[in-house]
Amino acid sequence: MTMLQSRDPASGELVWEGATTDAAEVNAAIERARHAFASWGKLPLDERIAHVRAFRHALESRREAIAEVISRETGKPLWETRAELGSMIGKVDISITAQAERAGERRSSTAFGEAVLRHRPHGVMAVLGPFNFPGHLPNGHIVPALLAGNTVVFKPSEMTPATGAAMADCWKEAGLPDGVFQIVQGGRDTGEALVAGDIDGLLFTGSAGAGAQFRRLFADRPKVILALELGGNNPLIVWDGNVDEAASLVVQSSFVTTGQRCSCARRLIVPDSSFGRDLVEAVDALARRIVIGRWNEDPQPYIGPLISAAAAQAAKARTDELVALGGREVRGFSILDCMSPAFVRPAIIDVTDVQAPDEEIFAPVVQVTRVADFDAAVAAANATRFGLSAGLVTTDDHLWERFVLESRAGVVNRNRPTTGAAGSMPFGGLGGSGNHRPSAYYAADYCAYPVASFEAGSPEGNSDALTGMLRP
Repeated sequence: MTMLQSRDPASGELVWEGATTDAAEVNAAIERARHAFASWGKLPLDERIAHVRAFRHALESRREAIAEVISRETGKPLWETRAELGSMIGKVDISITAQAERAGERRSSTAFGEAVLRHRPHGVMAVLGPFNFPGHLPNGHIVPALLAGNTVVFKPSEMTPATGAAMADCWKEAGLPDGVFQIVQGGRDTGEALVAGDIDGLLFTGSAGAGAQFRRLFADRPKVILALELGGNNPLIVWDGNVDEAASLVVQSSFVTTGQRCSCARRLIVPDSSFGRDLVEAVDALARRIVIGRWNEDPQPYIGPLISAAAAQAAKARTDELVALGGREVRGFSILDCMSPAFVRPAIIDVTDVQAPDEEIFAPVVQVTRVADFDAAVAAANATRFGLSAGLVTTDDHLWERFVLESRAGVVNRNRPTTGAAGSMPFGGLGGSGNHRPSAYYAADYCAYPVASFEAGSPEGNSDALTGMLRP
């Protein structure tokens, strides 16, 4: 039996330990989900809603305990994991509304009877969760999938199994029938077994590399609905305005969650002018003041560690590569071994005129590019294979109207952090950032398929269409 462990990246302490799910057990879980789907998918929507609301109640009753579990597994400060629990709880009512609006039933009268639009669930949905928001992000797939009538087999990230187990406990408390929601724990082997199984959908949040692999893998399995929410090499143009306010916005965009949000600003684009220089200096000054600490320190830190020491070493190697290519360290990337080898200091690297790789560095690292004019700024922003989020800081309405029209991203914000998003709106991107199936409010779209019907009470009148066109 293979065992899985998760450890607090801030201290190295053991958080969770349990057996991994092998391929035979994964296939058995899929089979149970298939059997459960036969009745769950036919259950009246009101009854499915009641179960989901019971899940919300379970989350509310364990709110502080689950926030602490997430903090211990990820290193994120409690203020942030408490907000994550709030998003998970709020997701329930948002998903109920989205299900009614985007996947409900529509009827319209016709000359022969009526036209009816219904939505039907796909079947067994596999959900693969990420480590950075181990509760909120898979929850955004699971809740709408169950509301639509699908059954779910969920594999949390191998870095955050305790969070997945806590979610499973809440679903158990919600009284779901056997097989409707199941959790499988493990790493790559468990995930591969789940993806290779007889599933009807794969709902995934994670890296662009894994997303590309899934696209190839499912090219010959068209029956499987594939919803991918991936990473991004996100641009933030800061063009004018108050330098101090703009610098604060850059810090929130680039360094929140220790840079471990897929919507974090990775590329800061500024005018090659005194404003641009002042802005970068102001960002550097704020970065120097960021409080870094453990999740349970008082007062709370702004950021904690990266998910692991290995992640810190990988980020260090990537920033070293930028410097080797010609990047200038405004603020160098460093690992704080005095705390734990997963703690790092934010970095600012000027890559103007450098051919920097178009890759996401999943850490608090922002690359600065100085440009001559706004045309060059927009071109630089769009010079990426990704398309998740983008931002513009400006007081000029005309520049904003141009940017929101020309920007190639699914989330485009003005004078707000690139990480700003609402569960009541879609969230996702294009290119290397996704496959045009945004999550959040639009998750209802990929959790059910439309069925269009023409309906009449009897077949009477159909023969009239052939009058005069048949031989005697």
